[in-house]
Amino acid sequence: MTRRGRPPRILLGAALLAAALASGAGLAATKSLDKPAPAPPPPDPLLAAGLSQLAPQRPGHPDLFVLGFAGDGSEQVFRNEVDYLRDLAAQRLDAAGRVVLLANHAGAPPLRALPEANLHTLRQALAGIAARMDPDEDLLLAYFTTHGTEDHRLLVRREGRRDRLLTPAQLREALDAAGIRHRVLVISACYSGGFAKALRGPDTLLLMAAHRERPSFGCGNDSVATFFGRAWLVEGLNATVDFDAAFVQATAAIEARELAEGLDPSRPQINRGERIGERLAAWRAGFRPGPALPYPFALDEPGNDSTKAATLTPRRPPADTNP
Repeated sequence: MTRRGRPPRILLGAALLAAALASGAGLAATKSLDKPAPAPPPPDPLLAAGLSQLAPQRPGHPDLFVLGFAGDGSEQVFRNEVDYLRDLAAQRLDAAGRVVLLANHAGAPPLRALPEANLHTLRQALAGIAARMDPDEDLLLAYFTTHGTEDHRLLVRREGRRDRLLTPAQLREALDAAGIRHRVLVISACYSGGFAKALRGPDTLLLMAAHRERPSFGCGNDSVATFFGRAWLVEGLNATVDFDAAFVQATAAIEARELAEGLDPSRPQINRGERIGERLAAWRAGFRPGPALPYPFALDEPGNDSTKAATLTPRRPPADTNP
């Protein structure tokens, strides 16, 4: 004889169990929403000490503040360039005491330790620089040197850390959050033309070492300067303190070198905001450039085999070469 009452009791029990589980899941979800967001990393003490020593802005005098970011600590070439940028800015660009460097290289003697280069320290550095600036008068020169990816991100690599990638949107957000208005942004990396859309603006001069679909050249452990670093930073800025004019000179030098070495052109890119030229002119009018600064490392001549070994041949981009 079949007990017709049992199935309903089983179904009822299952329904009550499901309701209890659902209620518990909802409570857990509510509790998870109530949890505070993870605390941001603490300020880097080495960087905080450096920021506290920045020279203040001079009222009525357009000042240049400089940030160097060497993203890949596994290749000395990137540290070479930001160290040179610091010295050049102090001697030639009227920026002594207004330079901050971030690098992922070990600070073994004779090199002094530098604050780590990552998104957190970038934000901290920009905020600290902005606190010293007059946003209406002063300018930022930010120089990023590292490897770039085909999907337009910058490599952040430090021994003992997991590799990370810095996106154009993250760079833009960090700059905007700091409130720095007048910007000269230099991206010395492969495929750096892909940063143009996110970083361009009316108060920005944006210089990029390569077209968005092309690598640039000169990295590697056998190199002391990238092609772009040598042509714009070392040779260009020792010839002129006009960043735009130095870029024109650098582009010609890079094209000639790539042709001599049988490399597809990297096609450096520039984006000039309509208002930044006036601010840069006011800055240049406010000081007399210091003497040229020799690069402290022996530079390979074009055609040197060690330079060729550190390059890759890119695929050809479409006819449109605008960033």
